[in-house]
Amino acid sequence: MGIYLNPDNKGFEQAIHSKIYVDKTGLIACTNELLNTEERFVCVSRPRRFGKSMALKMLAAYYGRGCDSRELFAGLEIERDSSFEEHLNQYDVIYLNMQQFLIGAKGREITEYLEQEVLEELLEEYGHLLKRHDMGLADILRKIYAKSGKEFIFLIDEWDCVMRERQESEELQKQYLDFLRNLLKDQTYVALAYMTGILPVKKYGLHSALNMFWEYSMTDQGFFEEYTGFTEDEVKALCKRFNMDFAQASSWYDGYQLTNFPHIYNPKSIVEAMQRRKFLNYWTSTETYDALKPYIDMDFDGLRADIVKMLGGERVRVNTRSFQNDMHNFRIKDDVLTLLIHLGYLGYDSEKEEAFIPNKEIIREFENAMSVGGWTEVMRVLKASERLLEDTLLCDGARVAKGLDMAHMEVASILTYNDENSLACAIGLAYYSARKDYKMIRELPTGRGFADVVFLPLPFSDKPAIVVELKYDKSARTAIEQIKKRQYTQALEGYSGEILLVGVNYDKDNKNNPHRCVIEKMTLA
Repeated sequence: MGIYLNPDNKGFEQAIHSKIYVDKTGLIACTNELLNTEERFVCVSRPRRFGKSMALKMLAAYYGRGCDSRELFAGLEIERDSSFEEHLNQYDVIYLNMQQFLIGAKGREITEYLEQEVLEELLEEYGHLLKRHDMGLADILRKIYAKSGKEFIFLIDEWDCVMRERQESEELQKQYLDFLRNLLKDQTYVALAYMTGILPVKKYGLHSALNMFWEYSMTDQGFFEEYTGFTEDEVKALCKRFNMDFAQASSWYDGYQLTNFPHIYNPKSIVEAMQRRKFLNYWTSTETYDALKPYIDMDFDGLRADIVKMLGGERVRVNTRSFQNDMHNFRIKDDVLTLLIHLGYLGYDSEKEEAFIPNKEIIREFENAMSVGGWTEVMRVLKASERLLEDTLLCDGARVAKGLDMAHMEVASILTYNDENSLACAIGLAYYSARKDYKMIRELPTGRGFADVVFLPLPFSDKPAIVVELKYDKSARTAIEQIKKRQYTQALEGYSGEILLVGVNYDKDNKNNPHRCVIEKMTLA
């Protein structure tokens, strides 16, 4: 056993013996299918805290020759798979944490330091097969394979740290990518190369240096979806085990949407919440608002408006294909939004190509980032939203209209009212604080149309449901009548109790007091 060549299985052993361990060993069955195929080059990118390093420790324990891991996998999902016995501890694993090499290089080339460290262990194990030792890593591996037939599995953690931490050094990035290409591409000794990081494979010039990799990112996780984070069923089981409220867990940490798993949760935050028995913003334990603020403050046309729309509960269209997969070269606002998807600050609907703020935890991060200059008007709206909700619950239509006037005035330079949809976005922003106790739903299908905005109380809340209908250059009373006529309240399946019907009209010709509001109560049996 070594540090890089066939490390021990201690990391995975610690994971399965932890107080909370969620079985993700089914991932191994997926990688077993890729061994020695054209698809054996895999780059899986996810945000921080999404279990990337945990997956590598598991793969190292399963594949590595260094020790017998059979007992560690006893009773886990992979043990029931037909491929389990065939590949268990059958390969030489080379485990590389690029972050450690970047730090340890201390002024030297990262690749030079990496080769020195890995070659020392390789030569100790296989030096007797070689006539010469003064060769590079790729040459040594080719010789070992030719002499012994031994195949290698490469597990590379934090593969993109050079792109993230040396953002402006294009030359260093190119040299690093060329090193990886030479080490891995078209090499017969590679049985599997599994890389993880936050960013997909870096592009430069007309092609990618690592174009042999199949990419699985937050814009498309492919058949790795189930292993991207915690699924809804897994979180429900944890909430039951720790006697925690699932609705609150969902409100705080759900929202990462994948094709076959529309509810993916941040694993680290769920584990923290269960162990501490509190729903809080745990994102700040690994990152501060400084990580988000430089990007939302970038001066790209339409970026600020899109951020405000998403704060208001809206989704925005994003073209993710122009992104260069680094943190330095931004050409349009879509590049910034795509980076925020990869960093986990935005969720992404790949079918509709839309981005959105996924949950309460991330909303708090945006609030923290905006509170430090540059977003004064928006922050005033957010702070006033508590009073707006109180006035709504008191059925004070006049004060609600006044509050909406103020909110509109504050964000008028960012958001322009031109139809009911833009009005709905502003309403969502103005009622920002309601999300503590409500799930906000835009355009709720009712069977006879769509209710513009619905605030459905979370199970732990004792507040009434709120149905908001919006009109542009008509009347607030017309909005109320539409709610009743089209029976929008019947769409609140499973809800019984008090409902507030809120009709809002915006009169574009009334410059001083453009909003009018009417509020009525009703009870749903």
